[in-house]
Amino acid sequence: MLGVVTWTVDPIIFQSGGLRLGWYGVLFAVGLIVFGGTILSKMWKHENLTEKSFNQLVFYVLIATIVGARLGHCLFYEPSYYLANPVEILKTWEGGLASHGGVIGIMIAIWIYSKKVSHQSMLWTFDRLCVPVGLVAAMIRLGNLMNHEIYGHATDLPWGFRFIENIHQWQAGAEPIFSAPSHPTQLYEAAIYLLVFAVCMWLYWKRDAQKREGLIFGVAMVMIFVGRFLVEFVKNDQVGFEEGMTLNMGQWLSIPFVIIGIASIVYSFKQPIKEYRRGGNSIYQK
Repeated sequence: MLGVVTWTVDPIIFQSGGLRLGWYGVLFAVGLIVFGGTILSKMWKHENLTEKSFNQLVFYVLIATIVGARLGHCLFYEPSYYLANPVEILKTWEGGLASHGGVIGIMIAIWIYSKKVSHQSMLWTFDRLCVPVGLVAAMIRLGNLMNHEIYGHATDLPWGFRFIENIHQWQAGAEPIFSAPSHPTQLYEAAIYLLVFAVCMWLYWKRDAQKREGLIFGVAMVMIFVGRFLVEFVKNDQVGFEEGMTLNMGQWLSIPFVIIGIASIVYSFKQPIKEYRRGGNSIYQK
């Protein structure tokens, strides 16, 4: 039988002097590099694409994800503070990443990648990149769970979590101050993203949906950001200015991505099915 969980996991796995290894960083890296990289590598081999084009894509995406997510948090959620203290933007170890900013960063990176490397449309790359993205996003949300952050409103549902509110003081030896039983929205989102991953894997490996350009990308965008939009209704505000808003910042930022996803799905069914493997493009093995 389900019951309230008192969550006492330490966000830090190991610390010695100035060296600190946290669950968030480990899960972020494992999701993005190990899981995401392995799945993309298998797809690249399946389509007989060059290793060089794969390595370049990984580089572009890694940089874009980190830079975009950091700038997204700083400019969407706390612009006045970070514009007044721009050096603070560099302090990523203090936390503060926004998934919407990460997506925007990746979109810019893929535009550059498409022009300079693949010479295919941006949708060509997005369709492939979106296959592992749900698994990567789920790992990041598990990192948030480990950090006792981004959880939801108080709830009397039997699966509520009590999180440590004074996490840094607790790590320094203080008695923990627990939240009321709250929605574990990190797990809600992780479950949604795992579903996205399963659907995109099925579309790619079982339905060859990458031949219908824009379909996998569109499905991923709609599922991810509709899910994000709905979960935000039970999630605590991230910053003070969201208090009293009918829709919070996360929801407003999700709406354009849902629209882009719907447009991409409609576009994909208006285009002829494409065969990529026999082209002479430089990203394909000769």
